[in-house]
Amino acid sequence: MNIPTPLNTYQSPETLLKDRIILVTGAGDGIGAAVAKDCAAKGATVILLGRTVKKLEKVYDDIVQAGHPEPAIYPLDLLQAREDQYQQLAEIIEKEFGKLDGLVHNAALLGGLTPMANPLIEQWVKVIQVNLHAPYLMTQACLPILKQSASASVIFVSSSVGRHGRAYWGAYAASKAACENLMQTLADEVENNTNIRVNSLDPGATRTAMRRIAFPGEDPNTLPKPAAIAPAFLYLLGADSEGVTGQQLNAQ
Repeated sequence: MNIPTPLNTYQSPETLLKDRIILVTGAGDGIGAAVAKDCAAKGATVILLGRTVKKLEKVYDDIVQAGHPEPAIYPLDLLQAREDQYQQLAEIIEKEFGKLDGLVHNAALLGGLTPMANPLIEQWVKVIQVNLHAPYLMTQACLPILKQSASASVIFVSSSVGRHGRAYWGAYAASKAACENLMQTLADEVENNTNIRVNSLDPGATRTAMRRIAFPGEDPNTLPKPAAIAPAFLYLLGADSEGVTGQQLNAQ
């Protein structure tokens, strides 16, 4: 398998995701919005999932005005979501679309950078809820409809601190490290008995709101915009990555 290096240099055909159904979490802005727009541009019907309806509507309008397949908006606050709400999401997708071809776990909560000596239990719980519990419960609920796809792809958006811990990144780093393990576990479980492939992707330093909070002294103009790394997601969602599973990949 010839994997592009770096992944964000991948050049995809215009019909790469034609007739595919792709669910993107945190689709209201940043990386999620860029990935959703690129998926739509390649022919996918995108399910825009996020907390803020106004932001989702803006992405929706951008996609429709560009002449791409009409997306769907699914408001859901991952911090508050219950297990039955994930099951309801999967049931609605099955009813409306009959399958799910791609699931991009992009939504995340930074929570703030603090030393472990300063216990902030409430912050810890919130970060783990959004970054780990939500992807786990959503994937679990969506497995039956992912199995109905001829070639499904699940992407866990990771981080360098999820692969090697760094001072003060406690909750966020731990949540991403857990997602890396969850990715590998799921990939091993579904590799030989389904058409689902599962990978993690570290976007690298990107010009996002979360990055500005984490690195306030950094000049954002030195970083690539989210659209510049979206091709890496297209690679993992499209047919060119069939057979690639259980991998910890980098966009840049």
